[in-house]
Amino acid sequence: MCGIVGYIGKRDVAPLLLEGLQRLEYRGYDSAGIAVTGPKASGLKTVKAKGRVRDLEARVPSRFKGTTGIAHTRWATHGAPSDENAHPHLSQDEKVAVVHNGIIDNASELRAKLTADGVEFLSETDTEVLTHLIARSQADTLEEKVREALRHIEGTYGIAVLHADFNDRIVVARNGSPVVLGIGEKEMFVASDVAALVSHTRQVVTLDDGEMATIKADDYRTYTTEGSRTTASPTTVEWEAESYDMGGHDTYMHKEIFEQPDAVDRVLRGRIDDRFSTVHLGGLNLDAHDARKVRRVKILGCGTSYHAGMIGAQMIEELARIPADAEPASEFRYRNAVVDPDTLYVAVSQSGETYDVLAAVQELKRKGARVLGVVNVVGSAIAREADAGVYVHAGPEVCVVSTKCFTNTTVAFALLALHLGRIRDLSAADGKRIIEGLRMLPGQIAEILKREDEIKKIAKSYADARSMLFIGRVRGYPVAREASLKLKEVSYIHAEAYPASELKHGPLALIEPALPTVAIVPDDDLLEKNRAALEEIKARSGKILAVAHQEQEKADETIVVPKNENELDPILMGIPLQLLAYHTALALGRDIDKPRNLAKSVTVE
Repeated sequence: MCGIVGYIGKRDVAPLLLEGLQRLEYRGYDSAGIAVTGPKASGLKTVKAKGRVRDLEARVPSRFKGTTGIAHTRWATHGAPSDENAHPHLSQDEKVAVVHNGIIDNASELRAKLTADGVEFLSETDTEVLTHLIARSQADTLEEKVREALRHIEGTYGIAVLHADFNDRIVVARNGSPVVLGIGEKEMFVASDVAALVSHTRQVVTLDDGEMATIKADDYRTYTTEGSRTTASPTTVEWEAESYDMGGHDTYMHKEIFEQPDAVDRVLRGRIDDRFSTVHLGGLNLDAHDARKVRRVKILGCGTSYHAGMIGAQMIEELARIPADAEPASEFRYRNAVVDPDTLYVAVSQSGETYDVLAAVQELKRKGARVLGVVNVVGSAIAREADAGVYVHAGPEVCVVSTKCFTNTTVAFALLALHLGRIRDLSAADGKRIIEGLRMLPGQIAEILKREDEIKKIAKSYADARSMLFIGRVRGYPVAREASLKLKEVSYIHAEAYPASELKHGPLALIEPALPTVAIVPDDDLLEKNRAALEEIKARSGKILAVAHQEQEKADETIVVPKNENELDPILMGIPLQLLAYHTALALGRDIDKPRNLAKSVTVE
């Protein structure tokens, strides 16, 4: 959600921090700020602004020099967007500056105690509490001051701290919100996301929960919040800085939709085993003996990842004949679920840092469950917490709205389903059939994308709708769910998804000419059932857009997609609906890459 950037070295820090903040804009935010110092500085200099990074940049004076600094983009949790509530937050003596991602659960209690001790608060945020706690510590070192303050904190945090009396270092800490160190040549970086680092270094250290670090220009050390030293070895980020550029497209969402043929090719590459009509998933750590012991699969994700999990659960049931279902991780972690030793739990997250998913993983691990991670970001928290997993290799996804990562995640689930199926009862002939279908996907996605102009015209005709209904049956229902979410996220048009089989049980009351219906109609054994649903809508003068493998007589318009194997068809049927959402939003003039009120990585509850 919020973004953190920090630097210490010999370069002029403000331009570096502003560049880093710009690379984190995709995460979603409502205000930004920067604090700098240096060896020759007499204190801290701070500038903050409500709005975009460009608004902050316009306020930074030309003589705003320093070689050490921290910066932040804020997504409001405590207090409305304002200059005062923007980070960094300063102590009363203006010697301490803190940037913080996360939520301090006991902030109200701590604020009351500090106020009673005479502290004057300038913001409504929970973060300011931490700033004053650090400033009031009598410890001799900055590390101990931060450690002492954190002992009072309940909640989640990723923080970076500057202190005017210790201007040769930045101290950072993590508990539930990502913090990454970047290692340069006689300079060091810190960020909440590698996107802010890759233009300067690809050597990174990712902190674990309960871990702190001190970075100096030529050194870093990591340790626990209790003070014990830890050994954190650098890893190399696989993504280049160019991966975060627009690449000639008008928006990141458009670019990422059109990257899907290559992205799907990447997730398949090196994993198909033609000899045995199966796949190799190197990170799975699940041998045939263990796989045959699995009696149920439970998939946990949030938002788009949950919808990908719904598609994955269906493929696992169909191909591996193992009972499987998907559930929002945000619900699972609160309902005191029965954790079964014979159940394989799969945690899904694009960022690998989604807090609700991570909390569910930690609870499952505490109860002895086996957990697989399906994530996009190598070295992310969920990837490290899970027993094993599958990377989806979608590449960086900058737009808040997920497209290529959703598609690659569904393909990764197809690989997992095929792997489990071939260990169990799926025949070699069926394995070969699915492999042939998987290999067709990149070309078929490219074929759908060639129909952009046609979909753009359709989208313009729906841009005036106040609400839309999306329906699908069995394999088509998760596609309808995801398409409905995409339209809501990026166009702000209300949309609802419903199983087509449930139309008679209430939703038919909504049907009228002003409520368009988008129907997912694959050529499978339920084709006639789906056509009957179209008849019901048409009989009530409803307008219908069908996504199908052939023209649908009862639909006003049909987007025809190529046919694949029945089990893989949902992967393709979602592609044109991404374009539908995109062009509807474009027609309405929306901020497509940064939809209002949303953030890319939801690292708070």
